Amino acid sequence: MTTLAHPLANQKPQRSHPPRPRSALRAVALPSEHGGWGLTGEPVLLGLLVAPSVSGALLGIGALAAFLARSPLKLALVDQWRHRRLPRTVMAAVLAAAELACLGGLLSVVALRSGRAWWLPLVAALPLVGVEMWFDMRSRGRRLVPELSGALGIASIAVAVARAGGASWTMSLGLWTVLAARSIGAIPFARAQVMRWRHRPAPLSGPRAAQAVAVVIGGAGWAAGALPLASWVALAAFAGWALWSLHRPPVQPKRLGYSQMVFGVALVLVTAGSLRLA
Repeated sequence: MTTLAHPLANQKPQRSHPPRPRSALRAVALPSEHGGWGLTGEPVLLGLLVAPSVSGALLGIGALAAFLARSPLKLALVDQWRHRRLPRTVMAAVLAAAELACLGGLLSVVALRSGRAWWLPLVAALPLVGVEMWFDMRSRGRRLVPELSGALGIASIAVAVARAGGASWTMSLGLWTVLAARSIGAIPFARAQVMRWRHRPAPLSGPRAAQAVAVVIGGAGWAAGALPLASWVALAAFAGWALWSLHRPPVQPKRLGYSQMVFGVALVLVTAGSLRLA
């Protein structure tokens, strides 16, 4: 009597290769929050599209340096808070110091080129950055308050870039307004969707309220003459899509991140295009 062999019976077992461990330098130097790249790049892009200048571009590079410095600075502060000294501690402190020194040099060059008209929004955002770092130091940076504080703080770079390029205060503050509305609506929505994807309890009242707040902020900016109508319409469209998505099966976090990036870039282009054509 013959038997049918399993189709995989004669195949040689494949060797499983363990994933390569992440290098210590990369783990210390590179941010783990992929969404932070977009939240840092959007204000820089918006400010440069509205009022391009060399000083604004230098401020954009400075924003990137500040974003990169956050990861090693956070690790150094966490180790300091927990009274420990690991091999990564010195590396993190040296990297953070080097990147912050680079940031200081860029700000000095901008100050020599463009005076002081651009630095007030950065000073105003320091308390928000301080709140984020306080939570980071205690390893609680993934909570809603520090995430919102960090996003609102980094959005101030749009005002600084636009002011360095000669834009008016009204227009520059309007850029902060639209980015603030975008973050207030997007961050609670994304958090809820990720929690739903992981089958964790995710109250929807907060994300729903956040969409309403985002639309109200955008409407106030338009009524004050700081934002074009197209920006308000874009914010309202995203709010409607978010409310609809909260009642649909959640998508993978990677797809969610891509959709957030697309909306952020679209909002930047709509806002900048409308202001340039006005």
